[in-house]
Amino acid sequence: MGKRSLVVNSPENHQADTSSHADAQALRRLGRFRLLQLLGKSQRSMAWRVADSKLGEAHDALDVRQFFLLLPRSMPRSADATAQWRQGVRRAARLKHPNLALPVEVGEIESWPYVLYDAGNGQTLDEHLQGQAMAAEEAAKLLVEALQGLAFAHEGGVVHGDLQPYLVLVGERGEVRIMGLEVAGNVDAAHGNATTALVPPRSTVEALALQAHREAARRDVLCAGLLLQQALSGKPALDESDIGVVVERLPPQGRDMVRLPWDLPLPVPEALRAIANRATDRQERQRYLGARGLSRALEGWLLAEGASGGGPLALLIDRLHSVGALPASPGGAARSARLATMDRHRTNELAEVVLQDLGLAFELLRAVNSAKVRGVQVAGSGPVLTVRRAIAMLGIDGVRRAALGLRPWPGPLSDSAALDLRKLFDAAQQAGRVAQALRPAGYDAEVVHLVCLLQSLGRLVTGYHFPDELRQIGRLMQPAPATRVGDADDPGMSEQAASYAVLGADIEAIGAAVARHWGLGESVLHLLRRLPLSTPPRSVDNDDDMLRAVASCGNEVVDAARLPASQRQAALRRVAQRYARALHIELRDLQQALKASLTPGVGLAMSEPVVSDAIEDKLTTN
Repeated sequence: MGKRSLVVNSPENHQADTSSHADAQALRRLGRFRLLQLLGKSQRSMAWRVADSKLGEAHDALDVRQFFLLLPRSMPRSADATAQWRQGVRRAARLKHPNLALPVEVGEIESWPYVLYDAGNGQTLDEHLQGQAMAAEEAAKLLVEALQGLAFAHEGGVVHGDLQPYLVLVGERGEVRIMGLEVAGNVDAAHGNATTALVPPRSTVEALALQAHREAARRDVLCAGLLLQQALSGKPALDESDIGVVVERLPPQGRDMVRLPWDLPLPVPEALRAIANRATDRQERQRYLGARGLSRALEGWLLAEGASGGGPLALLIDRLHSVGALPASPGGAARSARLATMDRHRTNELAEVVLQDLGLAFELLRAVNSAKVRGVQVAGSGPVLTVRRAIAMLGIDGVRRAALGLRPWPGPLSDSAALDLRKLFDAAQQAGRVAQALRPAGYDAEVVHLVCLLQSLGRLVTGYHFPDELRQIGRLMQPAPATRVGDADDPGMSEQAASYAVLGADIEAIGAAVARHWGLGESVLHLLRRLPLSTPPRSVDNDDDMLRAVASCGNEVVDAARLPASQRQAALRRVAQRYARALHIELRDLQQALKASLTPGVGLAMSEPVVSDAIEDKLTTN
C-alpha cells in the first residue's frame, strides 16, 4: 500500500466551502461519522468534531451527541504499521488520570486509523481562547492541570507527540484533559522501514528507545511552554498555528527565538513571565527537562502570588512548622554542651558561641520577636536584632531550650544536599567576617554580622527546604561556553530570574517573608534586601543605609571569591568600584578582608565600645 497523505486523499477533502448549504454540509462524511467542524490540523495530526450514527443515532437530530475524531495526517504504509499505531494508542488509553481524556473507541475506517473521544460539554483550548489572552492565574492553573496529565503519561512510558491547542480539552468548570496521546507519536515509527539488514542487540535497542522517549518527552514540555505563551498572549508563537512547526524553527533545529511579548492585552507578573520564557528558552540547557519541573514552577507561582495570597511564605509555611527554618549547624551537640556550662553573666562570650550556629542564632531572633515574648517583655519596642539582646531577654535557660529544640544536623537532607547546605552556611559566615572587616568605625561587629547573615536567609532557607530546586537555580545562573570561536559566552540567568523560573518566587522575597513571619519589622526588612547590582550605591546618608551597604558588599565579595579563578579578580575589582564611594574602600581592602575571613576563629570583638545599641534602638523603635 502506498503512502497516502491527508492533503490529497483524506477526510479534509470532505470539507465544504463556508458558503455551502446545510444539505451539502450534511453530506460531509467519513464512514459512519458526519463531519461537523474541523477543529485543527498540524503536520502530524488533525481533529474533527463529528456526529456518530452508531453511538448517537438514538438522540434527537437537534441535539446530536458529538465526539472528537482524531486521526494522523498520514496513513501508515502497511497493515503491520497500522497495527503498531493502534497498539501504541491503546497502550496510552490504558493510562487513567483526571487530566487525560479517555478514548471512546480506537479503530480504523476507510483505511484511516482513528481515536474517538466524547466531546461532552467541553471545548478545545482554541475554542476556549477565541483569539483572546487569558488572565495570568487562569492560564497557569490550566497549564498545571495539563502538565500533571502529561507528566503522568511520560512516567508511564507514553508521549504525546503533537501537543496542540485543539488537542487540549477544557470542561465547563475549567477542568483540563489532554487528548491524542500517541496519535502522532507513532507516525514516524509507522512510516519507517519494516526490516533492517542488521538487528542490533537488545540492550542497544532498549537504550535507544529510552533516549528517544526522553527526547520526545522534552519536546512535549517545549510544546506545553508554547501553549502557555499562547494562552498569555492570545496568539500563537511566531504567528504559526502548528506548534510542531514552531518547535522546528527553534534551536537547535532553527534560529528563531520565542519570548513572551511585552505589549500584552493583560498584565503578566514578572515571575510568570520568567517561567514562560524559560520554557521556550533559545538555549536547550535552560529549558525545563520534564513536565513535573514546569508544573512545580507554575504551582509555586500560584502559591506565592496567584491563588493563596500568602506570598512566598506559602511555599514554606508547613515545612517551617515541621522541620524548622534551619537545622543546627554542624557541631551543634558540642556547642549545646558548652552552653550548658556557661552562666548568664558571660553574655558576650555566649553570643559568640551562638553566632557560630546559624540555626540557633536565627531561632533566638524568632523566639524573641514572637508576639508572646514581645508583648510580655518588650512592650512598645520594635523587633530585636542582636543576639546579645535576645540572650538578655530569654536568659541562659531559654538559649538552652532553643538549642535543644533545633533539628540535629542535617535534618531531613540527603548527604549531597547537606554538603551543599554546609557550603551555604560557610559562605554566609565568611561574608559576615568580610563585612566586619570592612565596617566603618563605630559600627558593632555583631550587628554587621547579623545583617549580613540575614541577607543570605533566602538562600539558606531555600537550600534547606528546596535543595534540588536551589541546585537547579545554580545551574541556570551558570554561563554557557560560546558555540563558535570568537563569540562571547552565553550569560546565565540572574538569581532572581532563575528562582522565578524554578520556584515561581524570588529567593530574596522568600527570606524576607520568613523574617516577617518571625516578627521583624519593615525597618529591619529594608536592611535584609541586598543592594541591586544594577544600581551602585553612590552615597550613604544614615546608619540603615550603611549597614545595608556593608553587608551587601560582604556578600558580593564572597560571591566573587567563589567564581572560577579566571573570573575572580575582575569580579572583585567590580565590587571595589561599586562601593568605593559609599564605603571609601579599594580593591586592596577587599583582598585583605577576604584573606582575614579565611580564619573562622577570629572573634567578633563584641566587647569593644561601639554604638551598636544606639543603632539598634534607632532601627527597632517605631
